Amino acid sequence: MDLTGQFVGLMPELGMQRKLLITGGSGYVGGRLIEELLHKDVSIRVMVRDARKITGQRWFSQVEVVEASAENPLQLDKALNGIDTAFYLIHSINTGTNFDETEARIAKNFADASERQGVKQIVYLGGIANDKQISKHLKSRAQTGISLASTTVPVMEIRAGIIIGSGSASFEMLRHLTHRLPIMTTPKWVLNRTQPIAIRDVLWYLVNSAEIKEPVSGIFDIGGPEILTYEEMMQTFAKISGLRRRWIVKIPVLTPALSSLWIGLVTPVPTSIAKPLVNSLISEVVADPKHSIDAIIPKPTEGLIPLATAIELALSKISANDVITRWSDANALTAPWAKAQSDPAWAGEKTYLDHRERVTELPAAQVWAAIEKIGGDQGWYGAGFLWYLRGLLDRVLGGVGLRRGRRDPVHLRVGDSLDFWRVEEIIPEKKLRLYAEMILPGKAWLQFEVSEKGGKTTVVQEASFSPRGLGGQLYWGLVAPFHSLIFPTMLRNLVKAASKVQ
Repeated sequence: MDLTGQFVGLMPELGMQRKLLITGGSGYVGGRLIEELLHKDVSIRVMVRDARKITGQRWFSQVEVVEASAENPLQLDKALNGIDTAFYLIHSINTGTNFDETEARIAKNFADASERQGVKQIVYLGGIANDKQISKHLKSRAQTGISLASTTVPVMEIRAGIIIGSGSASFEMLRHLTHRLPIMTTPKWVLNRTQPIAIRDVLWYLVNSAEIKEPVSGIFDIGGPEILTYEEMMQTFAKISGLRRRWIVKIPVLTPALSSLWIGLVTPVPTSIAKPLVNSLISEVVADPKHSIDAIIPKPTEGLIPLATAIELALSKISANDVITRWSDANALTAPWAKAQSDPAWAGEKTYLDHRERVTELPAAQVWAAIEKIGGDQGWYGAGFLWYLRGLLDRVLGGVGLRRGRRDPVHLRVGDSLDFWRVEEIIPEKKLRLYAEMILPGKAWLQFEVSEKGGKTTVVQEASFSPRGLGGQLYWGLVAPFHSLIFPTMLRNLVKAASKVQ
């Protein structure tokens, strides 16, 4: 029997290997959950829309990967066939103004397919929504849980508040707001109570939910050991980072819309991501004791992690360049009028090219090391001011800008976000292909190829652009003169930097 009194099939005994499906494997929580589950005696299947996005993950060869869209019932049936526990970590935050309708629809698709395939348990990570005043974002998260629970498959809905961990959007927002603004004018929501939780504790509950003996239905809130205001969170971060106490002036005129725009300009988190985060902060995000999970999954022996410790752990991971996943991993932001990235060459597009080559006596491996370090704190090898202006324009238009940076300062993997680019293809010491995620009237790529012959290395740098309509062609005409300044300088300085690689 589950908690609702409904009869359900028993889970496999703990001595038997359970088969798990992880959705959202390219995302922040999903990628880390897979790493944790690899230490358990379970069989893992990962469902993604495009397997290329996760080929660079270190766990890729240790899991079964199935390409499927939650919009496609037939693909969902294939993904869920033979699964004991399915983790629902899909989030449609970037699908437009009607994201709530999209989330409800795909959750229902997932629930129906789970029922058809005899899935024994769905585990869903949602957001705490106990306040009477909740945002559209949190309402959508709650509705997703209702849609998932609309069939006979038991749904364990685990609701978390602000997640603190290296690479999480909430942590990046907290970190950069505190660092960059010693004196802040803030909206009154900074006084609302919240119950942040460390990513390690979120993973504790998720991993243990895969080991429960019988299926469970119900809503369970998880939160850290402290209830704080957002202002207290910022002051805690400042203290740990060795910064002076922040001066915070609260004013009532900053609406959530203005707040998210402001956050989008001063932090790496774009406005489209900041908006639902800010909207969530207008509510008090505090766990309800009535929704305690302790009877199902006890707290860790050493207790839940306090905010200060969670911040220290996150900063240590960033300092050690050991950020496993980032908020940007699954958030591809492209112009709404752009065609699908996979459109074939014969689709009738005109492509503009900027092709540059340079020959050097440096070893190919040395040149590749410089290429792989491009972007982030390293920059783009010259014309920094022009790159800055393009990044600023992108932020103003609602794009990601340059401040998204990179996950690791030395190495790249397929699917990594790199400022306003995404790593589309990487062949070590041979080829790096980046796809533009800036706001553009078309599609753009930047590609580097390295080849060595007769003791000399040829470096090919190529920028390509497929315009969308007349606006795209006009855009290329406007930026082409700047390319004559940027791209030759980039290639020259890249080779120069390669000569200094040890």
